[in-house]
Amino acid sequence: MEEISRSPINNNELADFITAKDYTVTGKSFTIKIDEATGLLVTTPRPKEEDLGKYYESEEYISHTDGNSSLFEKIYNRVRAYSLKRKLALVESKHAKGSLLDVGCGTGAFLQTCKNAGWNICGVEPGDKAASLAKTKVGDEIYASLFDEALNSQQFDVITMWHVLEHMPDLHKTIERLRSLLKPNGVLVVAVPNYNSYDALHYGEYWAAYDVPRHLYHFSQQSIKELFGSLGIQLMETKPMIFDSFYVSLLSEQYKTGRKKWFSAFLIGLESNIKAQQNGEYSSLIYILKR
Repeated sequence: MEEISRSPINNNELADFITAKDYTVTGKSFTIKIDEATGLLVTTPRPKEEDLGKYYESEEYISHTDGNSSLFEKIYNRVRAYSLKRKLALVESKHAKGSLLDVGCGTGAFLQTCKNAGWNICGVEPGDKAASLAKTKVGDEIYASLFDEALNSQQFDVITMWHVLEHMPDLHKTIERLRSLLKPNGVLVVAVPNYNSYDALHYGEYWAAYDVPRHLYHFSQQSIKELFGSLGIQLMETKPMIFDSFYVSLLSEQYKTGRKKWFSAFLIGLESNIKAQQNGEYSSLIYILKR
């Protein structure tokens, strides 16, 4: 494990924010600290980069397994199918069909949707099992790392990161790599949880989207704007992910009470979205950026 004491944005000293527990793999607690100048949250201590993989070894990670046996998995997959169409529509509203790189593509569901719609696709997925499933869907254009040398000669019209940036150990290195892989006037789509949402404030330490220690960083709208702006990428627009409040609330109820309390989770998810219509602080947000 390694301790993080300073912000990757400005090197400011971090202050204590909250303590959260890993409910998925280890059962251990981790401190989350804040860069008060930018609103960026940082998990500490965190696994060293070479040890991160073991914290994903759980069937609870549906996006890495394509599970479809339990009621929860069946509902998740129904919602995902609808969300994939919405994601594709969003991408196509921002850029004409061309080349697309999906970073953290999981089992390849979004890539398959884009390929079927006529996009030239490529993916990055470090998990062996998920990458193998992705290759069965879309072919061999799946790389284990964003920094694979095979990507050096390529550039893309669109790069997407659906709930991936929070998992990347080195934010500056990652964003600089994204910038180099993006064509001039290309579009970068980044979706991350928002700890300023009502469901995050309601559940506190039990909020499932903290997901320590897999989530190394936790973002606010301010921190995204400052982080990317400092590296020459401009924030153009912010969009909500309205289903995330329900999914995250259901997991949070389980963490807090030991049970999936469907009705309570629905009410909190609904209230979170209603409040977000006024203040823009949805459970997860999609950031549309350009170089």
